[in-house]
Amino acid sequence: MDLSVVDLSPVPHDGTAADAYENTVAAAKQAESLGYSRFWVAEHHGMADRIAGTTPEVLLGNLAAETDAIRIGSGAVLLNHYAPFKVAEAFGTLDGLAPGRVDAGLGRANGSPASDRALGTDRRVENPDADHTERVKSVVNHLHDAFPEDHAYADLTVPRADGEPPRPWVLGSSTGSATIAGELGMRFCFAAFIRPSFAEHAFEAYREVFDPDAGVPGGVDEPTGMVAQNVVCAETDAEAARLRAVAEATFARMARGEIGSTPTVEEAIDELGGVPDPTPRTLDDGEWPRAISGSPETVAGLLDQLADRVSVDEMMIQHTLADPETARRSHELIAEGVGLTPR
Repeated sequence: MDLSVVDLSPVPHDGTAADAYENTVAAAKQAESLGYSRFWVAEHHGMADRIAGTTPEVLLGNLAAETDAIRIGSGAVLLNHYAPFKVAEAFGTLDGLAPGRVDAGLGRANGSPASDRALGTDRRVENPDADHTERVKSVVNHLHDAFPEDHAYADLTVPRADGEPPRPWVLGSSTGSATIAGELGMRFCFAAFIRPSFAEHAFEAYREVFDPDAGVPGGVDEPTGMVAQNVVCAETDAEAARLRAVAEATFARMARGEIGSTPTVEEAIDELGGVPDPTPRTLDDGEWPRAISGSPETVAGLLDQLADRVSVDEMMIQHTLADPETARRSHELIAEGVGLTPR
């Protein structure tokens, strides 16, 4: 199995965005050395006190300079906020900085009403799926210089290296985004840390409509998918469950509509009223936790189970931990359990 990482650039306790970015760079360099396939950074708005990942295209420019071999990309750039041409220019520029190893992860999401207004985003789109489809197609047409000669944008170009253009992925947490990816014949990444119960349905929809002859640049010949899963690993199942308390408490806060800094392990355990039970080594049919934990052996087995359910060959690790050293140790143990080959 291939493994990748998506990083949200969480702001550490008593730290700043500068500390968050420094930790993201350290995590990317570690992921490269451990043999992870790709390292993506996320886009969130209106919560800069706890998540500093707001502009993937800027942060990726630094990661291009700090890494040599690992693929880097967005998980995701949110197309509903931007003009596709500008997104294509940004990722074309990144391709010039890291030729042949850039992923353009294309997604959509609304933030708070205030952040959407500040971004100039229209929240009242008549047909969101059709709008997103056209935006995805436009980005990849710009990246591949593939508009027809009579198209209004045919003479526009974006800066790029000479090799393979940035590799596009459609990202989402719904059957709607999965269907868009399938109809366009593109790669699809599902965010199971957002809506785990939709994962199997999403991949069913993706494969049912997959069209390898859609004619969209950057497409693939057969369904190609990946799942992003919240995971924490420690030396034992019990210790990993203790660390998973942070994710469980964070999810509980979000369900209550509370937004604040990521709790420490001790704060999370206190909020939950105790340490969560370890994730079972074998998941029941239909059971897909929002977060999983365990020793290297346990996590490797759980990732295999989840990947098999949706027939993918790659899992992407997302974490919810306040301490960056704990997060990097978790990534190290996961790589050990799965058997990645260090670079």
